[in-house]
Amino acid sequence: MELGIKGRVALVTGGSRGIGRASAEALAREGVAVAVAARGAEGVNGAVAAIVAMGGRAEGIVMDMSDPAGPAAAVAACESVLGPVDVLVANAGGPPPGLFLATDDAGWDMAVQQNLLGTIRLIRAALPGMRDRGWGRIITVTSTSVREVIDGLALSNATRAGVAGAVRTLAREVAADGVTVNNVLPGPILTDRMRELLAAEPDLNAAIAARGARNPTGRVGDPAEVGDLVAFLASDRAAFITGGSVMIDGGESRVVG
Repeated sequence: MELGIKGRVALVTGGSRGIGRASAEALAREGVAVAVAARGAEGVNGAVAAIVAMGGRAEGIVMDMSDPAGPAAAVAACESVLGPVDVLVANAGGPPPGLFLATDDAGWDMAVQQNLLGTIRLIRAALPGMRDRGWGRIITVTSTSVREVIDGLALSNATRAGVAGAVRTLAREVAADGVTVNNVLPGPILTDRMRELLAAEPDLNAAIAARGARNPTGRVGDPAEVGDLVAFLASDRAAFITGGSVMIDGGESRVVG
């Protein structure tokens, strides 16, 4: 069943791998022209080539979410090659793991710049055009740590919660303008981030299997499953969903609501 967003334009950050790439591919399958943005040119080019090979339209943008000028430059670059941004998928890589008391000011500043302020700057750059046109979709990709903190991920827990609060606040401010703003909260998804967090284990495949066994489904999630959720939230079918933090974690979280 088509989602009715064919011909729209999307900017997906962190789009060269993992959940970002899966989101870009899911949107492309729906006929959305996608600007894939990430820090590494090689990864960006690979993602663009994959989308083009499947019959989609894509362009690559090299950008850094932690650079104060990066988000606005990415939006401008997307508009110059594909047109105005209708769908913004703000997806930033997770900051390094670490305990609260073991993290210095430099670590906190990096995480805030990349995950919180980078997302806010992206939204500020793309939002005016969406409001002018009376249609827009803003989707941030964070983590279930917004609802239930994860031990050893102090920087991620704090900055992701900040993004969720900003999303909820903005959603009420722009709801009457045809713009929805939602937060996607992935749980255990098989991405490079999961592999990095489990890298110290002697057998990575066994560690991934054990992580999946702790989930009610008995497995970890696939990035494509998150991508499909992002595509749905970007569609007209999700027009009455805004200000939400949508869990996709196989039922793992015990938090109600």
